[in-house]
Amino acid sequence: MSTNNTDNRRKTASQKSARSMENYQTRVARHKKRAAIRSAVLIVLAIAVVVGGKLFWDYHHYNKYKVVSSTEKQDAAATRYQDMNGNIFRYSANGASLIDKKENVLWDKTFEMENPEVDVCEETVAVYEKQGNQIYIFNGEGALGEVTTELPILKCRVSTQGVIGAILQDGETTWINFYASDGSVIATGKTRIDSPGYPVDLAISKDGTLIMISYLFVEGDKTTSHVAFYNLGADNSGEIDNIVSGYQYEDKLVPQVAYMDETTSVAFRDDGFVIYTGATEPKEAATVTTKKEIISTFYDEDYVGFVTSSDEGDKQFALFLYNKNGKQVFTKDFNIQYTTIKLNHGQILMQNNAQICIFSTKGVEKFNGTVDEGNIADIFKTGINQYMLVLESGFTTIKLN
Repeated sequence: MSTNNTDNRRKTASQKSARSMENYQTRVARHKKRAAIRSAVLIVLAIAVVVGGKLFWDYHHYNKYKVVSSTEKQDAAATRYQDMNGNIFRYSANGASLIDKKENVLWDKTFEMENPEVDVCEETVAVYEKQGNQIYIFNGEGALGEVTTELPILKCRVSTQGVIGAILQDGETTWINFYASDGSVIATGKTRIDSPGYPVDLAISKDGTLIMISYLFVEGDKTTSHVAFYNLGADNSGEIDNIVSGYQYEDKLVPQVAYMDETTSVAFRDDGFVIYTGATEPKEAATVTTKKEIISTFYDEDYVGFVTSSDEGDKQFALFLYNKNGKQVFTKDFNIQYTTIKLNHGQILMQNNAQICIFSTKGVEKFNGTVDEGNIADIFKTGINQYMLVLESGFTTIKLN
């Protein structure tokens, strides 16, 4: 065999091998391209399903509901309820307990109070006896602390750490005292109607460092409201006199103040509300006013709202919702003769003893109808399209469909 023939065969084999490798690489590239296209299509379809589902959930109106579960209630008739970070806090003159969305009791505490009131801050709650001297503090695990005051309690507020702020009555004088969860006094302040005014309401920042107090000062026929912010115990003096900012509103009433989040607070006036921002020196960030009489107010960490009478002939009420920058989100006219209205897990819930009405924060009416299971005492959102109704006869969980 000649050398030339051998070289030709080797060259031909090498060319075939090269072409084979080229074809293989081409097939691999085509396969990868097809796989990439399939993946992209699946991703687009998945996004479309998610977006479509969200749009359906956001804008769909439901006409019916089905009962998911029902439990007979063993509580006293005077038992009341509060949402506590997704669980339900229930309390009465005989004690308090925490139940989850499936109505399981997480903990239970007995006590005796003639006129219990509560304040909730995320997963911390204070139960106090109005015109009494006792305050019980709880969190998701159970009892956190207890406070006994020397003077009758007019109002009480709590922070997430369990810091307690209380307005106490002492004849013509009022005291604003702050306590740690172990009952020890952190700071105290004395007020009179003429200096700096009567304390109408108070709020504590979630971290327990700032106090917000609404005072009412009356001189002759002139009424002035004063909203003041204090740094709680910054100088360790034990006195509430280290004011960091303050604002006066002539001829206005400020019956309610509250913290929305760690750095945002709101003062509800008789003609609207003012939003303040700032972690150390709160400043006015937005003011919303209305010429109508305000019937109800509500808020959560993201929104502020109120209800007035409606200008629409066939509607009785007008609902206004704003974000925490003071920008109006929507306004809606409605007719339900509600007894309670609240923001609960991103929805506006209204109810009377026979009817519920649910709005999304986009202004979409999700449901408006009567409930056949019994007289409604309260309603809580417990899941997607799912709500727990507190009835006179027990608990009923429903799902909109």
